[in-house]
Formats: sequence, structure tokens, C-alpha cells
Amino acid sequence: MVQPLRSAGGLIALGVLLVAGARAASAVDFSRDIQPILAEHCFHCHGQDEAARKGKLRLDQREAALKGGGSGEPAIVAGNLDKSALIERILSKDEDEVMPPPEEKKPVKAADLAKLKQWIADGAPYA
Repeated sequence: MVQPLRSAGGLIALGVLLVAGARAASAVDFSRDIQPILAEHCFHCHGQDEAARKGKLRLDQREAALKGGGSGEPAIVAGNLDKSALIERILSKDEDEVMPPPEEKKPVKAADLAKLKQWIADGAPYA
């Protein structure tokens, strides 16, 4: 039999646990959520293969993504969506700017874009 909570303190503690659990469950994890998105849409042009790399931009390493590529603009500004070129390029309507390029016919899905935004807002941890 479940025992009833006997005090307001018990209710508050329960509420804190529920909120903490919900946050933990909704936290974006690089390995589980972000790396697969980047692997599908980005790494073939912005990954470890220097010969295939476009724009001198590498997204498979945090330091390189924060530094940016040939444009000198950081692809990711941890904690700042408005200054993160990665998000700007995904959302662009300009066919010469949008990523992934239209000829790849693999636009980033809305759910994946939401994960990327949350990840960047959370500081873009690569671990």
C-alpha cells in the first residue's frame, strides 16, 4: 500500500524529484542525440577527412567547431543560438548558404533541429 505524504515538505520534495527526473530524461546527449545528426548531415563534408572537408570547417571536434572554418565565423557559439552559424545555415532559405546543400536532398528534420538548438543552448558539450 502506498503511504500518503504527510506534509507540505513531502510534497515539495516529490515535486523537486519529478522535475529533476523530467529534466534528466529530456537532456540532450551528444553521443545519443547529436553525433548521429552530425554524422548523417555534416561529417562527410565537415569531418575528419581533410581531403573531403569543405570550407575548412570541422564539426567532429568541439574546439574546431567553436573556432570555425575558412569564413572565420564560429560554427557553434556555446550557449548562444543567435551567433551559431550552424543553426543559421540550417535555417537559411538561400540555396547557396543552406546546409546541408539542397542537392543532397537531406534537410535536417525539425525534431533534430530542436535537439541541435537545445544542445547549443546547453553549452554544446561533446561528451
